[in-house]
Amino acid sequence: MRLLHKTKQRTFLLLLLFTFIWSILLFRLWWIQLGAVHHFSRHGIDLVKSAVKQRQQVITLHSGRGDILDRHGYSFTGQERLALIVFPLAQGSLQDREQIKQVATVIGRNEEEIERLFLPGKEPNMLRDAEGELISLTKEQAEQINQMQIPGIVALAVTERYRGDGLAQHAVGYVSQNPSYIKTVYEAEWQNGKMNLDRAVGAAGLEHSFDRFLQGVEPSTLSYVVDGQGHPLRGLELRYQKQENHFYPLSLVTTLDHKIQREVERVADQAGITEGSIVVLDVETGDVLAMLSRPTFDQTHVDVQAAGWQNHAVKQLPPGSVFKTVVAAAALAEGVVLPTERFECEGEYGRYGFSCWKHGGHGSITLEEAFADSCNIAFAQIANRLGAEKIEQYAQRMGLTQPVGWSTPRLFKIEHFRQIDGEQPGRVFVKNTSSRDEGALIQTAIGQRDVRITPLAAANLMVTLLHGGQPRQVRLVKEITYQNGTSFHRFASQPLSVEGIDKVTAHKLTRLLRAVVEEGTGTSLAALPWPAAGKSGTAETETAQGMRNHQWFVGYAPADQPRYAIAVVAENQPVTASHKGMKAFGLVVEALASP
Repeated sequence: MRLLHKTKQRTFLLLLLFTFIWSILLFRLWWIQLGAVHHFSRHGIDLVKSAVKQRQQVITLHSGRGDILDRHGYSFTGQERLALIVFPLAQGSLQDREQIKQVATVIGRNEEEIERLFLPGKEPNMLRDAEGELISLTKEQAEQINQMQIPGIVALAVTERYRGDGLAQHAVGYVSQNPSYIKTVYEAEWQNGKMNLDRAVGAAGLEHSFDRFLQGVEPSTLSYVVDGQGHPLRGLELRYQKQENHFYPLSLVTTLDHKIQREVERVADQAGITEGSIVVLDVETGDVLAMLSRPTFDQTHVDVQAAGWQNHAVKQLPPGSVFKTVVAAAALAEGVVLPTERFECEGEYGRYGFSCWKHGGHGSITLEEAFADSCNIAFAQIANRLGAEKIEQYAQRMGLTQPVGWSTPRLFKIEHFRQIDGEQPGRVFVKNTSSRDEGALIQTAIGQRDVRITPLAAANLMVTLLHGGQPRQVRLVKEITYQNGTSFHRFASQPLSVEGIDKVTAHKLTRLLRAVVEEGTGTSLAALPWPAAGKSGTAETETAQGMRNHQWFVGYAPADQPRYAIAVVAENQPVTASHKGMKAFGLVVEALASP
């Protein structure tokens, strides 16, 4: 009797264990099939999408992400084009080779080009040329192909992100997959299933700074559904999925002008600038019209370690004699130099190994002449009168020691919002530099030692002087719009939060800048179609390859009725090389002056 009782007890326990295990399995099955189909495991896997992917070939027609446009509506992120799309799995549905021949005849290409798209194992693809560029079809060609109703072949509108001219690529930036970024920045959206970890997010440029606004709708896709053996399912061959939304995704309307940007990129190539930057600002508004950085990079396959994606236009580097503009401003505003006063330059300062670029010196020279001829000795003497604190103070007041791009403490959900991604502040002295260190002071006066500014801030300095000495913030984006073109948010022009300089000093500096081109180091620019004004700079820098020069020219044109402020930097040039920065500045002015 006791044995029977124990047997029943064991049976009950086994039945209870079996029921418990079965319940866990049932719950697990429910969780996989119903409870967490869109957010399975700690990796946030969408099981529904994953299952569908196993039985269909999919090609993306539009990423669903918002566009980045120039001021006239030109898209920097991709133009919509009609393309021939082929699904290789549909090969068995082709009636005969004659169908491919008909398609080739319509689009004027070789049959072999289309046949290659049907090779076994290939993913859905679009017809491209030998360089990989999409072959655009006319509206008539697309209609003829679609009327043939060939399984697996269709002509549709496609927008490939970044495929095309590649203009303003550093300002635009790029996107990439970054699950950890999504978990941090979009935690709420990820937790409630509105964003998957495989979603592309902005990694640099406007794509990054405006990522929350550019995050749009689901991608528009075309899929070819097949059965377990890979054969097309009748009635479900082609499925076109597009989000019909009149409001989203949002688009950015930048201040850039794609025509000016194109000319600037041509000029950089013509001048041989392989490393450096060019910035063109609208003098009236202070907005960015063109922003170029070299070297270039492939926005679709970014090598992060190579750093070609970094925007040199917003990276700090020594400005050389361009910084003499600040020293001259301080000297004029503080009255430490008389208009008729003369300085003696014999080519050497006498100590610290400090010398003038002109062998033998400039002789007796005024401030205006010293600025035009970029005399190091005269500016060393002026710096000694001013002192370190005054020089740093005026650099701050002229907007050179902080980011100048448009910013606000909060924009919707974004704290400390800045339009221009990766912009660095400038500086005059590093921490703990003694104000009594004369060697540091005179090197600072000629834009060497620890002085750093960005090309963007240098161009904005010209706008500041032409507006009476008050710096403004620089806009790169003027508006965010809905899909239907109506405004979502406008960015108003606003001043930079610095004191600025007085109008009289600003006006005097513009006269000095004109003298540089008329009779100083910039006389090679005197024959331009427009009169120009500006300041050259050659900053020495030590690299692994030895000493190199950053060649600057910063100015504006036309000098009599200014329209454009321009900063050019050719980085890391051989010490004996001709001045590419000045050459490129002249080419930019010529391009802007041409009808």
